[in-house]
Amino acid sequence: MVPLLLVLILAVLLFGAGFAVQALWWIAAIVLVLWLLGFVVRPAGSGGARGRWYRW
Repeated sequence: MVPLLLVLILAVLLFGAGFAVQALWWIAAIVLVLWLLGFVVRPAGSGGARGRWYRW
C-alpha cells in the first residue's frame, strides 16, 4: 500500500511540475512577443526621431 501511495504522490508532483513548466513557457512566449512589439510600435520622440519605448 505504501509503494502505491508513493507512486501516486510522485505522479501528482510530476504532473504539477509539468503544468507549471508549460505555463512558464507560455508566459515567456507572451512576454517575448510584447517585447518585440515594443520595438515596432514605439512612439516618435521629439524631432521625429524614434524614441525608446522603455524607461531605463
